[in-house]
Amino acid sequence: MDYTKQTLRLCAFARLTKLITLLMLSTSTFAQVDRVEPPFWWSDMNLSDVQIMFYGKNIAQNEVSVSNGIVIKGIQKTENPNYVFVTIDTKNTTAQDLVFTFKNKNKSFTQNYSLKSRKENSKFRKSFDSSDMIYLIMSDRFANGNPNNDSDKILTEKVNRANKDGRHGGDIEGMIKNLDYIKELGATAIWPTPLCEDNDERGSYHTYGQSDVYKIDARFGTNEDYLRLSSELHKRGMKNIMDYVTNHWGYKHWMMNDLPTYDWIHQFPGYAQTNYRMSTQFDTNASKKDFDLCMDGWFVKSMPDLNQSNPLVLNYLTQNAIWWIEYADLDGFRVDTYSYNDKTAIARWTKAITDEYPNFNIVGEVWMYDQAQMAYWQKDSKIGAIQSYNSNLPSVMDFTLQDAIANGVFNEDKQEWRNGMVKVYENFNNDFLYPNINNLLVFFENHDTNRINEFYKNDFKKYQMAVSLIATVRGIPQVYYGSEIGMAGSKNVGDGDIRRDFPGGWNGDTNNAFTKSGRTEEQQKFFDFTSKIFNWRKTKSVIHNGKTMHYVPENNVYVYFRYDEKQTVMVVMNNSTDKQTIKTARFQENIKNYKSGKDVISEKSFDLKNDIELEGKSVLILELN
Repeated sequence: MDYTKQTLRLCAFARLTKLITLLMLSTSTFAQVDRVEPPFWWSDMNLSDVQIMFYGKNIAQNEVSVSNGIVIKGIQKTENPNYVFVTIDTKNTTAQDLVFTFKNKNKSFTQNYSLKSRKENSKFRKSFDSSDMIYLIMSDRFANGNPNNDSDKILTEKVNRANKDGRHGGDIEGMIKNLDYIKELGATAIWPTPLCEDNDERGSYHTYGQSDVYKIDARFGTNEDYLRLSSELHKRGMKNIMDYVTNHWGYKHWMMNDLPTYDWIHQFPGYAQTNYRMSTQFDTNASKKDFDLCMDGWFVKSMPDLNQSNPLVLNYLTQNAIWWIEYADLDGFRVDTYSYNDKTAIARWTKAITDEYPNFNIVGEVWMYDQAQMAYWQKDSKIGAIQSYNSNLPSVMDFTLQDAIANGVFNEDKQEWRNGMVKVYENFNNDFLYPNINNLLVFFENHDTNRINEFYKNDFKKYQMAVSLIATVRGIPQVYYGSEIGMAGSKNVGDGDIRRDFPGGWNGDTNNAFTKSGRTEEQQKFFDFTSKIFNWRKTKSVIHNGKTMHYVPENNVYVYFRYDEKQTVMVVMNNSTDKQTIKTARFQENIKNYKSGKDVISEKSFDLKNDIELEGKSVLILELN
């Protein structure tokens, strides 16, 4: 064998292999585009200057151009060369496919991008309002419609139904399969807890620590499944409300290993926890340090706090929110931890959405126990105006009412100066503080609170009073899944206990509360009452938009009226354990010429000329005739 020739051939082969490798490395380094967000846009949006984020190895080293005469209004690069933000003008364009060209010296590569046509009348979509009843679903715990997606090979946490804080397998398919049940209950809208991907190693089922905000978590389904959920809801005349998180992402979000900018998240440097003192955001005596820590501190260590004061971050969140509305045909947002965001930036975020969709309703989680402080956060608040602040937020949650109900008002059998039904009465004394009182969310529990049936030990009469209250006062009632069948759960035991699996949602469940034949007698009793009152409420504009007049409670009996020019409803709540006699003459200001009242639940009629006797711990909802 000629070893010289063999050696030369091996050396030549090695040089060729090295050259090919270098060319491949050069090409991959140069041409790689790992992500494009938003993944596409629409041609006739109010937000016509769309800022597209391109992510890939050293992508910022390239010059960028785009086809079809589209104007590039700005190219922004950051200290991280793996990002480039390209703003294009889509005003007066048509739906079309674009081609972006990235060029560096004599090398170039392209990236396709689509501008789509909007749905007809998309801008003026009808959102949720006071005519609705919202059904809050803990997405992982409601129903497992597709067991094949319970775990995912790419996502870390696998299904473990034995762990109360683990993933149990509830999904979008489970919601779709049970929409008729939800409609039968009287709900007109659903609010599922977040559905975007959360790749935390544990506790990921609640999905508030998202790792990809353009992608539905594979254990819930696909983006297409989410579209189908909206479609199936709309077929039934129902609405889809997305639980949107602006304040934070999860620490497993794909950007966290390669931030676009150092100040994409709040750094101190590193981690500092919020002081949770939301009052610092308007307290004229608050220190700047306390103000900043509330707004900029992280909610928990596993949830990096987004810096909305960074224009790139704010624009990213704004476009993402609008993208989901348009893409998934959404009917509203519930915004998590609204008042922990940068207050100026979140007001701009909210206004951008409502400018794009003038009828779109957004309810923010403002968890405070003072009406003036909550009213500060509602759009056009006169309280906020004192500080020249307008949040632009259409709706807030009535946490003071929830606090009164969930912390024992129906256990206070005797009226005292501060106890008993006077607590409920005084909640409504402050309605004048809110600029839009009919656009408050009213509820007695949610996925972060004790279950009311746990607190009241499944006392059906107390449950009736609580449901009757939120169903007949001003605002938008919200019911947490499972309460309508008597589900309980204690936050003292843990979050998993207040987020139990809905019985019948999993193959093999011995109790299927989704069907009448599968419910226990106790479950049916709770369901029948809840269903009757909320189906009655659906068509009652006097409840949706009527005025309120109420009377100081006597003997722990609270009486209030909802009325308009056409109808009057009289609500009588006896929170005493004793039978009470209600003298109707006291309420002549509202009874006027009405002769009788028919109870919505029992369908029994009462002569309004006579006094009304009412058993202890009971309620009447009288339609006056």
